[in-house]
Amino acid sequence: MLKNNSFAKPLSLLVSTKIKLLGSLALLLAMQASLAADVGREQQLVSNFWNAGSESELRRSRDQLLDAVPDVETLYNLFKAGAVYSDEVDQGQQESVRIAEDGTRFPYVFLIPENYDSARSYPVEFMLHGGVSRPEWEPGGGWWRRGYDSLMDDDKITVVPAAWNDQFWWQQGQAESIADILRTLKQTYNIDDNRVTLSGVSDGGTGAYFFAFKQPTDWAAFLPYIGHPAVLRNPQSGGGYRLFFENLMNKPMYIVNGEKDPLYPVSAVSPFIDILADVGVDHIFRPIKDGGHNTRWLPDETPMIEQFKLDNPRDPFPENINWVTDRTDRYNRNHWIQIDERMEVGRTAILEVGRQGNIFDVTADGVAQFTLLLNPEEVNFDQDIIVNVNGEKKFEQQVDQQAEVLLDWVQKTMDRSMLFSAELQLNLR
Repeated sequence: MLKNNSFAKPLSLLVSTKIKLLGSLALLLAMQASLAADVGREQQLVSNFWNAGSESELRRSRDQLLDAVPDVETLYNLFKAGAVYSDEVDQGQQESVRIAEDGTRFPYVFLIPENYDSARSYPVEFMLHGGVSRPEWEPGGGWWRRGYDSLMDDDKITVVPAAWNDQFWWQQGQAESIADILRTLKQTYNIDDNRVTLSGVSDGGTGAYFFAFKQPTDWAAFLPYIGHPAVLRNPQSGGGYRLFFENLMNKPMYIVNGEKDPLYPVSAVSPFIDILADVGVDHIFRPIKDGGHNTRWLPDETPMIEQFKLDNPRDPFPENINWVTDRTDRYNRNHWIQIDERMEVGRTAILEVGRQGNIFDVTADGVAQFTLLLNPEEVNFDQDIIVNVNGEKKFEQQVDQQAEVLLDWVQKTMDRSMLFSAELQLNLR
């Protein structure tokens, strides 16, 4: 009896301890489940915002996100991780249309790999066709099957938009449409933001030059084939633009022209290529011996072209960046800098910015107001931001991150690799 009693108390203690441990484990599991549920709910709210199909859905999902995740650091990490993509999406050859606010239809075809995997992020190539002086193509027809049906690729997404005699590639309607098509595809497909390239043939090559000069932020590289940037200067061609070669910095180009091209021969393009070399623009120029106004050289050139794309992903936050513009209602932003006002009408605005940590050194000419877009992985928001303009310190203090700013830029760009959580605007008047 004494022997049995001698073990009774320790055994009861052991049982009690085990029960407590089980209770603690159950509590821990419950806390983990609750945390996972919160994270899952937050990620679903991010997906709702990312996939919003109307203004009302966007406003509702935005309000829900701000209520559920008021902490800007957490919100930033959620958007960097991105929305939850589905495998149950359209694959293969797809035809769609973007309708602008004025009712203009911008048809496009996009080619999704048949083995599309939502867990992968895919490179994207926009291919701009030639022959833009033709009538508008009708939806549902064979307008796009001009050799592009061979572009299906298991390892990338290809987009073939349409241009016509009322909407050349270098006009504002196309500038808005192509950017919006890219944003729309990012809502559904897992796209590698830093491997989106723009190629073009003939008029499409000229269009590629237009985006390089005026709207480069979305793109990793430009590949203009048998085109000519001088077309953009001509008002009779729908352009009349001033071209600033400084705007081509940080964006590599792969340029191809034929020696015997009756429209844009190598001899006509060479002065432009010389300027690229003088300015220091990263480029490859491939003159095709005896080449005409065609792409018969493309099969031989393709391995080098594909290697060029692999070698040149986009740097979303280059430490040195510049921009030159003669207007501020559009074509006034490059990555994380934006020119908001010029000193006077008709005067060109020039902005050059170098960043080292929290210190920004700015050279400004003709700029009345500009904005620096700030990313928490590039600057330390716990310390002062210092901005020197033309050798004079213009700003030195801490800047607060704002969830509203982060959501504004996600909504504008749908770009997980280029997130901004603060805007620093400086007036130079």
